[in-house]
Amino acid sequence: MDGHLIVLLPIAAVWLAAGVVADGLPRLDRARALRRRTGWLLVLSVVGVGLTLAVLAVGLTSAGDTPVDRAAGQLPLVAVPALAVAVCTVRRVRRLRAGAGAFAAAPETPAPYGLRAAAGHPLVGLPAQVTALATVPGLLSAAGLGLSAGNGVTGVALTVGGLAVLAIGVRHGLRHNRLAERTLPGTGPALVGLPASPAAASSLHV
Repeated sequence: MDGHLIVLLPIAAVWLAAGVVADGLPRLDRARALRRRTGWLLVLSVVGVGLTLAVLAVGLTSAGDTPVDRAAGQLPLVAVPALAVAVCTVRRVRRLRAGAGAFAAAPETPAPYGLRAAAGHPLVGLPAQVTALATVPGLLSAAGLGLSAGNGVTGVALTVGGLAVLAIGVRHGLRHNRLAERTLPGTGPALVGLPASPAAASSLHV
C-alpha cells in the first residue's frame, strides 16, 4: 500500500462517517438522540476539516516527495466542499445541537419537526457528503487507478460525480421541504405541547 494512500484513508473515512451521520439526522424523532448525533457530526466535521487542512498545509510548505506531499496533491478537490463544511455546516450544527438540547431533558421527548427540518437542510448534510465523494478520485489515484486528462474514463467519472452531487442535493432539498411543511400552523410541534425557548427557536431558522 502506497504511503499517501495511508494518509488519505483516514481523511476519507472521517468524511464518509460525517456524511452518514448527517444523512440520518432528520430521521431522529427524539430530541436527546438528535442532540447526541449532532455532537458526533460536529466532532467529525471539525476533525475532517482539520485533517484536510493539515495535510494541505504540509504539502504546500514542503518541497519534498513524502507521502504527505503526494496526499496533498490529491486533496485540492476536497478542499472546496470541506471549506463549505467549515463555513456553513459547523455553524448550523452548533445551533441545531443547542436547539435540541432545549428539548432533551427527558429521554423520550419528541424532536419537533422544526428541528428535524433544520437537520435536513441541504447545507447540513450536502457539504459533508460532497466532501466524502470528492475523496474518491484521490483514493483511486493513490491506489493506482489514474484519472488523468488522457484517460478515457475521466469524462465518465466527472459526469457520474456531477450527477451524484445533483441527486444528493435534490434529495436533501425534497426532504427538507417535506419536513418544513409539517411545521405549518395546525401541523407543527405546538400540537405536542413542547415548551418554547430562545435556543430552540433560533435553531428553527438556520
